[in-house]
Amino acid sequence: MVDDSKLSIEKAAEVRHHIGDDVRALRKARNMTIMELAEKLSRSIGWLSQVERGQTDPSIPDIRSLAEIFEIPVSFLFRNELADEAERGFVVRKGARASFGNRQDGLVEQLLSPDLSGDFEIIHSTFEPHSQSAWIKARPTQEAGYLISGKLTLAFRDRRFVLNAGDSFQFQNEKYQWSNDGDEPAVAVWVISPPVY
Repeated sequence: MVDDSKLSIEKAAEVRHHIGDDVRALRKARNMTIMELAEKLSRSIGWLSQVERGQTDPSIPDIRSLAEIFEIPVSFLFRNELADEAERGFVVRKGARASFGNRQDGLVEQLLSPDLSGDFEIIHSTFEPHSQSAWIKARPTQEAGYLISGKLTLAFRDRRFVLNAGDSFQFQNEKYQWSNDGDEPAVAVWVISPPVY
């Protein structure tokens, strides 16, 4: 019998390795040294080296910064490398989803959509206990979500909403901030149109 937890850890490591491979290839294709890229990211050379070797996960802001520096869509780094060829573009299996972000930064996200060719994307977001984002700038999107478990606070300029499991939300073109002041993770399914990853 195969140990599912060991298998999922191995798959997560494989996905991280693909991100690291992509980062290294993009850096070299642009004739950029690891020191130059680390400086642009305001990160250490050691951290970037670990990302490139698949030993650590870049955070969501790091992924966005990498995409901006390399002038690529964020979705390029969300590619589903573990999908069965026959299912690619149609199905995303639980064990084949790529995770981005890390628990230390308070947010881990997984792309649930098979690809980003449609009018929207679906993200599985896990907000760690006692974590909070910086203010996230308004973007030309319509966003909606459903809180599966835990409590999550969404703040918009002068409004603040505390969501409980089973609550849903929707907003458009808004600067916002999220926080999880609880003792357990808050888990949400988030839909964004048009896709931004």
